[in-house]
Amino acid sequence: MKKFSMSTWLLFLIPSIIGIFLFMIPFKSSGEWKIPVAILANMVAGLVEPIMPWTVTIVMILAALGSIVYQFIKDSNPEEQSFFEKLFKVNWFWTIVRVIGAVFAVMVVANVGPEIVRSGDTGGLLLSSTGLLSFLFTIFLFAGLLLPLLLNFGLLEFFGTMMVKVMRPLFKLPGRSSIDALASWIGDGTIGVLLTSKQYEEGFYTKKEAAVIGTTFSVVSITFSIVVIEELGLGSYFLPFYATVTAAGIVLALIMPRIYPLSRKADEYIDGRPFDENAETLPEGYNVVTHGLENALATADKNRSFNKFMSDGLKNVLDMWMGVAPVVMAFGTIALILATYTDVFVWLGKPFEPYLMLLGIPEAADAAQTMVVGFADMFLPAILGGGIESEMTRFVIAATSVTQLIYMSEVGGLLLGSKIPVNILDLIVIFVIRTVIALPIIAGVAHLLF
Repeated sequence: MKKFSMSTWLLFLIPSIIGIFLFMIPFKSSGEWKIPVAILANMVAGLVEPIMPWTVTIVMILAALGSIVYQFIKDSNPEEQSFFEKLFKVNWFWTIVRVIGAVFAVMVVANVGPEIVRSGDTGGLLLSSTGLLSFLFTIFLFAGLLLPLLLNFGLLEFFGTMMVKVMRPLFKLPGRSSIDALASWIGDGTIGVLLTSKQYEEGFYTKKEAAVIGTTFSVVSITFSIVVIEELGLGSYFLPFYATVTAAGIVLALIMPRIYPLSRKADEYIDGRPFDENAETLPEGYNVVTHGLENALATADKNRSFNKFMSDGLKNVLDMWMGVAPVVMAFGTIALILATYTDVFVWLGKPFEPYLMLLGIPEAADAAQTMVVGFADMFLPAILGGGIESEMTRFVIAATSVTQLIYMSEVGGLLLGSKIPVNILDLIVIFVIRTVIALPIIAGVAHLLF
């Protein structure tokens, strides 16, 4: 193994340990287990709560205006693009989405326009001072600034080499994706999507790998899982509930990369390079530890500039604010309008009624709509299922809602707003397939418990 200086070792160890502490070690705060990044985000959100809706709205307006202006500016060479060109130069579809997001936000904060847009059940829910977007804005601030601790100093290279013999044969993924999954599981699904998106943009994941990780491994955090099971009045069943979610999640992670639509994604990198099968093979004379350490130390050695660290962090923040927030506002509001003011999800849930009856789930008619309404927002199934009497059915609703993963008001919106190559049709198909496959597993456990 190549020799490295003590300063390089420290440059690998210190930022990586700080990154693990901030993104992966949960602490109890206000009665809930949260990672430090989320605690910091909540503290700042509390301090700036009154001005957050307007702050988020102003950023969305800037994103929309910038995108409109850049539609009329001639494209430059991709290698010579400025950061702002990359930020604002999106196609007309995403420009329109950004405009819609900004318009919805203005309606909410100025209290003008149709009630269905600014209601506390739709746009108002997303953009209130304590709503999802206010929290996402502060989590983006800290996650964006501090994400380079996980990305730039060798941690992914080290664990990637160590985990390749597990992740590649089982899930068809590089070893470094294990960190994305861990950050989601302990921290938050949004952190996993952001981590995956940055890795994809930097050429570490192929289009197929990024799509698989973003839709399969951006799992719901332990914290939110507790909230869901408590909302459905089954807090005492948390351990079997979370064990069921984990088992279903592993089965889905084994199946989803091997079937449509994820199996059809191109095995090439963002710059068009084809997947290299030999990229993860061990050189002669190395084992997984020594090769992982050498890769990690070489990466750390290249990232000695504090200015670059801050610059990368600030670019991450602006990219998340401008790119993701309008998409969450636009798609999230539309999905919540459909869930609140129409019977769309009731009718879409009808095909699940005979399926639930076949699986022996009581009150199947009432439970059916909760199988699809989670596509709009992850908490809606728990809210709608609260009135169901059967504990078995409430258990199935809780476990299914947490296993579905694709929620337009959060992870779904983030995926569409990122450069990860998935579209709205992909997300709908993945959501339905995940639900269909997970239900027999969850129902089987429910029959053993109740």
